[in-house]
Amino acid sequence: MDLGFGGSTAVVTGGSKGMGLAVAETLAAEGASVAVMARGRDALDAAVIALREAGAPDAVGISVDMADARSIAHGFAEVAERWGRLNCLVHTIGPGDGYFEQLDDAGWDETFALGTMSGVRAIRGALPLLRSADWARIVTFAAHSIQRQNPRIVAYTASKAALASITKNLSKSLAAEGILVNCVCPGTIVTASFTENLKDVLAADGLDATNPVDVMTWIDKYFHQPCDLGRAGLPEEVASLTAYLASRANGYVTGATVNVDGGSDFV
Repeated sequence: MDLGFGGSTAVVTGGSKGMGLAVAETLAAEGASVAVMARGRDALDAAVIALREAGAPDAVGISVDMADARSIAHGFAEVAERWGRLNCLVHTIGPGDGYFEQLDDAGWDETFALGTMSGVRAIRGALPLLRSADWARIVTFAAHSIQRQNPRIVAYTASKAALASITKNLSKSLAAEGILVNCVCPGTIVTASFTENLKDVLAADGLDATNPVDVMTWIDKYFHQPCDLGRAGLPEEVASLTAYLASRANGYVTGATVNVDGGSDFV
């Protein structure tokens, strides 16, 4: 299926690692010119190499602090100078975790700055460029936890629920302009950062943090949130759906909040 990315331009925030990089690589392979935004220069440079190998010879990495409004504005100014238009924005940034008792006001503010306001600011920066294109799509990343609560990520989940609500609202206000806006809610996905952060924790139970079945075994044991497929997901499985929603081929899906969670009791 041709998704219609030939000759298009795309920005993927958080596109240097994990699910964001998987999305950026998929868009590049489909023929889009891709700019990835993230903070770390080394990871950005590695991502650009991967994107050029995937099929985007003009891929670019833009160093942006997604917690800083001015940095985000400068990032989109660079996109405007480079392309003058934008066909799709995929916003994948997420904050850290923490139990309620661990979070003071500063912790809540930091979480909402990344989990909610980074999306607001990215969309604000992208909208003039999206309106200049002949077709345009926005995809945000929330989280499956907005429907299936986990005490360990209370602020994260609240910030993502807010972003999902904003996304739904924007789908209504931008529909008249033909800009389709959707939200993807990943479940437990085995990314490199997930594995690195939890490898010792899972190893204590004799489990492998790179193994999707072992990961879901751990999730079920400690958080009682199994999935119907019995395994965690992979970044490319999130990327394939995201690419469709962000594509020209998607002509009628807007305002959707889509779980990619291996099957759960939430719709």
